[in-house]
Amino acid sequence: MYSLPGIVAVGYINEAIDEGNPSKTLESLLLPTANISDVDPDCAQHYQDVLYHAKSQKLRDPESVSKILWLDEIQQAINEANENKDRVKQGVTLIVDVNQCLEGKKSSDILSILKSSACNANDVISECADRYYEALEKAKELKTERVSSEGSWLKLTLQEKYDYYYNVDSKESSWVLPESYSHKESWLTEKEIEAFWKGYKQRKAYMHRRQMFIDNIYSIVKIQSWFRMVTARKSYLSRLQYFRDHNNEIVKIQSLLRANKARDDYKTLVGSENPPLTVIRKFVHLLDQSDLDFQEELEVARLREEVVTKIRANQQLEKDLNLMDIKIGLLVKNRITLEDVISHRTKLNKKKGGEMEILNTTDNQGIKSLSKERRKTLETYQQLFYLLQTNPLYLAKLIFQMPQNKSTKFMDTVIFTLYNYASNQREEYLLLKLFKTALEEEIKSKVDQVQDIVTGNPTVIKMVVSFNRGARGQNTLRQLLAPVVKEIIDDKSLIINTSPVEVYKAWVNQLETQTGEASKLPYDVTTEQALTYPEVKNKLEASIENLRTVTDKVLNSIISSLDLLPYGLRYIAKVLKNSIHEKFPDATEDELLKVAPDGFDIIDMTAGGQINSDQRRNLGSVAKVLQHAASNKLFEGENEHLSSMNDYLSKTYQEFRKYFKEACNVPEPEEKFNMDKYTDLVTVSKPVIYISIEEIISTHSLLLEHQDAIAPEKNDLLSELLGLLGEVPTVESFLGEGAVDPNDPNKENTLNQLSKTEISLFLTSKYDIEDGESIDGRSLMIKTKKLIIDVIRNQPGNTLTEILETPATAQQEVDHASDMASRAIIDSRTPEEMKDSQSMMEDAQLPLEQKKRKIQRNLRTLEQTGLVSSKNKYQDILNEIAKDIRNQRIYRKLRKAELAKLQQTLKALNEKAAFYEEQINYYDTYIKTCLDNLKRKNSRRSIKLDGKGEPKGAKRAKPVRYTAAKLHEKGVLLGIDDLQTNQFKNVTFDIIATEDVGIFDVRSKFLGVEMEKVQLNIQDLLQMQYEGVAVMKMFDKVKVNVNLLIYLLNKKFYGK
Repeated sequence: MYSLPGIVAVGYINEAIDEGNPSKTLESLLLPTANISDVDPDCAQHYQDVLYHAKSQKLRDPESVSKILWLDEIQQAINEANENKDRVKQGVTLIVDVNQCLEGKKSSDILSILKSSACNANDVISECADRYYEALEKAKELKTERVSSEGSWLKLTLQEKYDYYYNVDSKESSWVLPESYSHKESWLTEKEIEAFWKGYKQRKAYMHRRQMFIDNIYSIVKIQSWFRMVTARKSYLSRLQYFRDHNNEIVKIQSLLRANKARDDYKTLVGSENPPLTVIRKFVHLLDQSDLDFQEELEVARLREEVVTKIRANQQLEKDLNLMDIKIGLLVKNRITLEDVISHRTKLNKKKGGEMEILNTTDNQGIKSLSKERRKTLETYQQLFYLLQTNPLYLAKLIFQMPQNKSTKFMDTVIFTLYNYASNQREEYLLLKLFKTALEEEIKSKVDQVQDIVTGNPTVIKMVVSFNRGARGQNTLRQLLAPVVKEIIDDKSLIINTSPVEVYKAWVNQLETQTGEASKLPYDVTTEQALTYPEVKNKLEASIENLRTVTDKVLNSIISSLDLLPYGLRYIAKVLKNSIHEKFPDATEDELLKVAPDGFDIIDMTAGGQINSDQRRNLGSVAKVLQHAASNKLFEGENEHLSSMNDYLSKTYQEFRKYFKEACNVPEPEEKFNMDKYTDLVTVSKPVIYISIEEIISTHSLLLEHQDAIAPEKNDLLSELLGLLGEVPTVESFLGEGAVDPNDPNKENTLNQLSKTEISLFLTSKYDIEDGESIDGRSLMIKTKKLIIDVIRNQPGNTLTEILETPATAQQEVDHASDMASRAIIDSRTPEEMKDSQSMMEDAQLPLEQKKRKIQRNLRTLEQTGLVSSKNKYQDILNEIAKDIRNQRIYRKLRKAELAKLQQTLKALNEKAAFYEEQINYYDTYIKTCLDNLKRKNSRRSIKLDGKGEPKGAKRAKPVRYTAAKLHEKGVLLGIDDLQTNQFKNVTFDIIATEDVGIFDVRSKFLGVEMEKVQLNIQDLLQMQYEGVAVMKMFDKVKVNVNLLIYLLNKKFYGK
């Protein structure tokens, strides 16, 4: 602890330091109470500087509690200042003595001066005295030459913050810059002097050490190697431990690096125009077929068969159900007999019970028997249908050689069967190629003006519409339009009838039916006459307004759903547009949009549901407006009464133009489906179709009939195949002997039924199964690629040429044989229809060197055809292998998508079949109800059914008798030619119901004498009412009101 006087002294000293007055600071330091020792009055300024610096440092120190200097800190600063004073004096002595020695040329004194004045005299080497002097003298001479004015002051800087000044002439010194300061430029400074002798020492020490290294180089190398070994081992062990500590992270990093490398290689494979062999080799394993591939292929084939079979069954069932709809509808309106409905119901139930199932052919007879001749015929048919499927020009020509009624049936059956109803992407691609070829052929040969496309109902357009109708159970048009169409159908109050005459007749019929009295209005009127009635005009205006509103809804639904429109429709629209533009360069881009709602399966009708005439007319009116708008056709002439919609049509037409232009903007099928003519050659399974015997025979017959038109050249492949097949076989010869008992009385029916038998044909190209000279360049390319893939797996090399020219080692041959043995095991499990051709399987078993020789021969052949070139080291065939690898990946992806699509399609088809079965059950219930009702009406008519469903033993209803006067009074009879009204009381009519339902005998008598007899069929009367016929003649002279006659018959005979 400090005493009180000492504390006071500390305060004085700190105050003096803060004032910056050296004299006051010196006085406070000399205070007896301060007890500061070794204070030199000559160093007052330096004391002030050192103390001020010490106090500044303390003030900047955040950890310092006190902000003043205490006595011990002051004493430490004074001691530091005194040491600085001694240091500068020593430095001044060195500078003065050295420079005076050099000026006096006293070289002998230089050594003693340096040793006496240097801080470390031991660093001065006596042997180097002469060198010291020479170096210092030379440096001083250089410095003297650059001096222009000479002063007498020397300046020394301590710690780069304190300056000391010394005058060599007056021996005066100061810690403050003198007023008359002028530096002595010619003298060497302390640092310069020390630098010379210290630098020389260091150089000498270096040379000495270097010589020592040279003398002991062997030992040094040994020491260095040992040290490096220890360092490397230590580093290795440390890094090894680091790897062990971060094993999981390292594995992830390595995986990432490998993945990046593989990704870069795959990018090269995919993106490079000429991928190198080293990259291709890494990915050839992707071409291998695993068990999963085979399982998926078999599952796809099974599902495809089920889908195609179900489509055909549903189509037939749908046709029968549509016919049943019509028959029941006619029954309701008394247009056919109940017996007809029962007969059709019986057939339908048989089909439901199993007759629609496909008959399975046996393996020991028919075209699929094991005889060589029949196997050859089967292969030829497989080649024929493959040729038809992949070369669309034949079918395109055949379609236009047949009459339209035949071509339509051929399209609906054989063509869609040949392409499996586009059940996968390959078939859809090929079907679109057929559509494209056929449409171009039709426009080229049958379209003379653009309008023919709209008015001529082109065959190909019908094909496309039928294809997109939704045979696969996935009707896109249903998704597009079903909601808005359902809304229109469900609106019971919606009435759209734009025909003034129909509106008028409907109005008159309504009046007569409601009142049971003849209307005084005329029955036959023209459009102009109908428009004169306010009731007709009001109904027409309301219909037009409703038509605009509903059409807007349908139009918005169509335009907003462009992305949902099937690719096939959009592509054919594009082909149509391009083909028309090519043939008619000056034609506009007008297109046609045709909507047939229930015909396109848009309406989701439940069992027993039926679109009625009003709903059909409403939808038909919308279709008519859309058709006019799409073709920019205004309402004129006979449709003049609809001219108020012309502005609406023009506006809608502009929207359609934009819509059609966007709809045609689609890629080509090759790009869309990633397929080309070589795709079949790299897929695992052969394409298969499911076709009936009748369709095979029919196609064979049509091809022979029109052979001259579709394949006029004798060397055409189609002509060659037809020549191998010979004459068209009969169903019996196609099935083989024993298929049908020759003594069977129902032989014709049996053969007819068997002709519906479906068989599966695995399609193959004729050149895929032959060998030798007849093989074409495409197949040779495939064989050569397979051989190259086998070779590059087992033999390294940067180019194909290098590999082929380098002999294989024994180990490479062993590895190759092992690979081929593994492949043989896999091939043994491969289904027969998925195996390679026999020649390819034989090539696969060749040794490595023989394969290389065969590759070289094949490459020379391919080079002659221009498919490859040795100049680029056969890079073309490597590019093809790279393309196969890419396509294989895409194919696997597409196959998985196809599996999902087939499963979804089969589910939809099963749902549709269940719906049809529900309808069949509904019809059964309805017909039974009709029978029960008829049995209960014994008083009017009784029908009993035997076991076969035929009506028997009917009781006749009582005849009805009216005089002509009475019928005239009721309005039923309008007049009798050549007979006055007052004579009508003498004419009587007897109406008698016959045994045939809906048939009536009408006998006329005049004054009790029977004159004539006619038969009335109520279905004819209903047909006339439907067509708007109000008046008809009986006996060629009696005019009757059709509406009131039907009313009378219903009332008297059916209780309606």
